[in-house]
This record gives sequence, C-alpha cells and structure tokens, in this order.
Amino acid sequence: MFEKEDVRRSAKAGDITLNYYEAGEPRADVGGGLPFVMLHGGGPGASAWSNFGSALPRFAGSFRTLLVDQPGFGQSDKPPVASNYFRHSSDYLVKFLDELQIDRVHLLGNSLGGGTATRFALSYPDRVGRLVLMGPGGLSLNLFHADPTEGVQRLMDFSMDPSRERLRAFISTMVVNQELVTDELVEERFADATAPGSLEAMRSMGASFWNPEWAEDGMLWREVHAIRKHTLLTWGREDRVNPLDGALVALKQIPRAQLHVFPNCGHWAQIEAAEEFASVCTSFLAAHKESRQARSPEGR
Repeated sequence: MFEKEDVRRSAKAGDITLNYYEAGEPRADVGGGLPFVMLHGGGPGASAWSNFGSALPRFAGSFRTLLVDQPGFGQSDKPPVASNYFRHSSDYLVKFLDELQIDRVHLLGNSLGGGTATRFALSYPDRVGRLVLMGPGGLSLNLFHADPTEGVQRLMDFSMDPSRERLRAFISTMVVNQELVTDELVEERFADATAPGSLEAMRSMGASFWNPEWAEDGMLWREVHAIRKHTLLTWGREDRVNPLDGALVALKQIPRAQLHVFPNCGHWAQIEAAEEFASVCTSFLAAHKESRQARSPEGR
C-alpha cells in the first residue's frame, strides 16, 4: 500500500493546477508501455484517492499509473464550469498531459470520470491507447430504469441540503456490501465535500448538465459510434447509480466495445470486486501493442 503523501503530485493544466497521485514505471511488454490515467466519479467528497487509492498498488506493478483529481474535486483547483462538465474536464486533462509531456495514455473513467474519458477519446483520439469505462456518465442510457436513478437522486438531495445523513444515504447506493459504508468513510467524505469551494464546485458541475446550451453536449451516447478505440465497459450488476441496462446502447454503438459485469457489485467495482477488477483491466490493457497500434486505424 502506498502512503498518500508519498505519491502525491501537482501540475499545471493551462490556467489551473491539478492534483494527482503517481506510482509505477512503464513496461514496454504490458500495454505498449503507455501510462494509465484514472478519473474518479462525481459524488460528494469524491477524489482520485478516495476512488482509486486502494487500487493503485494493483496497477503500479504493470503501469505508470496516475490518479487525477478532476477540476473542482479533491485538491485540484475549482474554476467555474463554463461548458458541459465532460468537455470542461477533458480539455483541462489534455493540457495536464501536455504539461507532463505525455503523448498517449490508456484511460479509465468511473461514473463522471467515465463521461470525461469518453469526451476525451472523442475530442483527442490520437492521445488514447485503450479505454476503460466504469458505469460511465453521459454514455449510460437507462432503457428501463427511471431517471433520475436512486443514486443520482440521493446525490441531488445532498447537494441541496448537505448533511452526514444524506451523505451516508448516497454512499449506501454505491455498494452492495453495506459494511463498506463506515463512519470513518462518511466523515472523510463529508469533510472533503464541505471543504472551502467544494459545494460550489459540485453545484457548478451539476448545473452544467441542466444548462440548455450545454446539456446536449453531455449526451455522449449519441456520438460514441465514432470511437474506434478498443473499449472495455465494466458494470456492477447491482449498480443503483448508473444501472446495468445503461450499458446496452454503448455496447451496441462502440464498434470495439466489450462488456464485463461484476456480480454482487454496485457502482464501485474497483472496491467491491477489487482483485477481479484489477485482473480484468490489466488483461485488457496488456493486449495493446503500441508498435502495431500506431500503424492501425486505432492508433491514428
């Protein structure tokens, strides 16, 4: 297990600074040696470390792994959102990679981060090797479930009237195993969610999906037929935030998509199905051969 402060870094991304965590060295024999960037979800108190800190040791042995606090979250700067959040965050991500002189990455996004990763792959296809999407926002089109889903409704409840009780109710929708919803986790997330600027940033993010000028830009399921990257869709079978039926349109639309479903698992597969999640993702990314892909349509 890595100590948080030992792997914490920061870098400019245009006019803001992003906080991130980095461990591991690139291996040319695994995934073409490309770095692996992980983007967290958008719930109260979410951050790169809260979503993926426990997963970092499982990936750092095979990849140079970077866990990035998206704009408005964690220790990153919190500028006003002036476009749909997925585009807002992906445009900062490319500036972040430029600052680190990273040309191409494998990219993983969970929930809100899945929407950012999808928009990034659409806007900057030359910068992506392979794509892993975990119950992604914007791409998840609920065919049978009502909107908002239970998890999204509880997120909105917290945003309107923050309290520990509402935060606990939200976190409880993330997982099947309710023993994971500890007092310590609630306190940690509540402190982050109510830190200076955090509530305003979360509300600004949420409003970007309702703004009539930007809302359609977040309907990524309409555009993903253009993604030519090998894409791994991962879903918890019992996901109450972005339910499993939301995977079907993406699975049909993305030409090189495959779907892995984790049983007895909610929205946090990296936590509830930690070993299987790491194994499935590593195997998928390891199949990427950079020298061959660079000459293929996927590599363009």
